[in-house]
Amino acid sequence: MENQGFAELKLDFLESNASPLGLLPLRGLGGLVFSLYYQTFGTLNTQKNNVVWIVHALTANADVVDWWSGLVGKGKTIDTDKYFVVCANNLGSCYGSTNPLSINPLTNEPYYYDFPLLTTRDLANALEELRKFLGIEEILLGMGGSQGGQILQEWAILNNKIFKNLFLIATNAKHSAWGQAFNESQRLAIENDPTWGQKHENAGKNGMKVARSIALLSYRNYEAYHITQNDERDLLENYKATTYQRYQGEKLYQRFNAFSYYWLSKVMDSHNVGRGRENIENALAQITAKTIVVGITSDILFPISEQKFLAKHIPNAEFYEIHSDFGHDGFLLEYEQLSRILRFFG
Repeated sequence: MENQGFAELKLDFLESNASPLGLLPLRGLGGLVFSLYYQTFGTLNTQKNNVVWIVHALTANADVVDWWSGLVGKGKTIDTDKYFVVCANNLGSCYGSTNPLSINPLTNEPYYYDFPLLTTRDLANALEELRKFLGIEEILLGMGGSQGGQILQEWAILNNKIFKNLFLIATNAKHSAWGQAFNESQRLAIENDPTWGQKHENAGKNGMKVARSIALLSYRNYEAYHITQNDERDLLENYKATTYQRYQGEKLYQRFNAFSYYWLSKVMDSHNVGRGRENIENALAQITAKTIVVGITSDILFPISEQKFLAKHIPNAEFYEIHSDFGHDGFLLEYEQLSRILRFFG
């Protein structure tokens, strides 16, 4: 059974210490009142111990049986006839949850550029509020790749009693300077769109096309482009690789907005589980769930050394690697390899 809904929730503070400008006070306390759009698949059993909570990455959404169709659904490894699957659209994203184009209740206009700076810890706190709203006391398995894995780590540290198992794919404990540089180049593309700075929903979207083409270079790699975009004919223009870059930019243009893309990339840059917790190693040591960490051998954005670090410092963790020609995007595409590893959870 599939359900969907909105939950109006509140964060009493933002981990990023953002300015209270644009935030709605509630009962005299500063805080962000927000909505999360979520979807559930399957049925919660009588013991309430069959919950699988999936946290999506940068530009995905709550419809996990769509974007992870090879892994989640009826008869799949995460079988929605067996498990109660929950996936929420992350705070700041444009698929139903509060984001920069949402109405600021203090001004009755969209937030636009006044949307608060958020961190992965803030997004984890938002999911924790949704968990309490839904009355879920135990999560059998938390799953997430890339930014989803970053948020899951924060959540498992914030409340280390609710997760029995974690499945972290192609992610890290602190976002790297390399990753931040890629994101900044993408934001520069948006900032150089002449419409950026204007207050309308399509501001920056042509710049976002360029940003997406930059991102693809980090999501894939040399081999991926050689396999899928290499021209068999000798051409002087209109190469497969060039038209592919334009196509992917246009594809994101049709389904996303530059505001959410800009702010969520900053969320990723902020990721550091060690912030305010002595150090990264001490933070990871607080995760008590049985954990499987998966790295992708060809991933240049989240290199496999980052997943080995996680597995070394999370107390009850094991590391597995998968081989893929598709780099970081392998976490979305290598269903069979991920399914084989998932079976180790039993």
